Amino acid sequence: MKKLLILLLSLIVTATIANAGASPIDVTYNDGIYHIVLKGEKIKRHVKFISSESLITAKEAHNRAKAKLTVNAGYFDPENQKSISYVVSDRNTVDDPLVNENLLRNPYLMKNLDKIINRTEFRVVECDNRKFHYEIVPHKSSVDFGCNIITSAQGGPLIYPQLRLEEEAFIVKKDGKVIRESCSVLHKTARTIIGLKGDDAHILIITDKHPMDMYEVHDYVKSLDWDRAMAFDGGSSTSMNYLNKYSVTSVGDGAGRSVKSFLIVN
Repeated sequence: MKKLLILLLSLIVTATIANAGASPIDVTYNDGIYHIVLKGEKIKRHVKFISSESLITAKEAHNRAKAKLTVNAGYFDPENQKSISYVVSDRNTVDDPLVNENLLRNPYLMKNLDKIINRTEFRVVECDNRKFHYEIVPHKSSVDFGCNIITSAQGGPLIYPQLRLEEEAFIVKKDGKVIRESCSVLHKTARTIIGLKGDDAHILIITDKHPMDMYEVHDYVKSLDWDRAMAFDGGSSTSMNYLNKYSVTSVGDGAGRSVKSFLIVN
């Protein structure tokens, strides 16, 4: 009987790390993918994007913020440690890619600047009735009358319902063939994905054990029946810390690295 029980337990692939009834943060792990759900209304007030002056690890950011959950967020330039993504924290823009001189000096990036600065972002929005909600929209999208962006981070591309690789300048095609690719969107690598299903936010930490290209991510998100999904920085930037008990540091296309901005939940 004991042997049978051990055998049955060994066949359970999914391990529930956080008890859904005990916490608004639910974390499960299955086949190299962490699936995090931020559940309910109250937690929306505790979601915040932050940016560090210097590059730091998710664990450092996690400990500094005394957070429950920390996940890597927007894109950045490792050469000058400046952001390539807009970040809003406590209603103030703390990262603006237009002050990144490397972005403005690059002929390809300048040619596609309108697409780059309008890449998809994740927002927490507050309206007059003091109710908070999430949005996944292009950066230049306006908010409804009486509403304000409390915190946001840009990433991209939009993954679902449409995969916007060309529209957000992650790939460039000529005569139907891809001639330029950014952020390894067409290659299998680790990924940080955030999305919406109903009123809840969902995060996927796709680790090196189950790397995906963006087309595979699109199909996977579709299978989960999400409403919308977008990417944050991935590859070796993919990182997560939950309660200082469970963490991910990706090898990806490098050797794991410090990053610029984070989603934290206190």
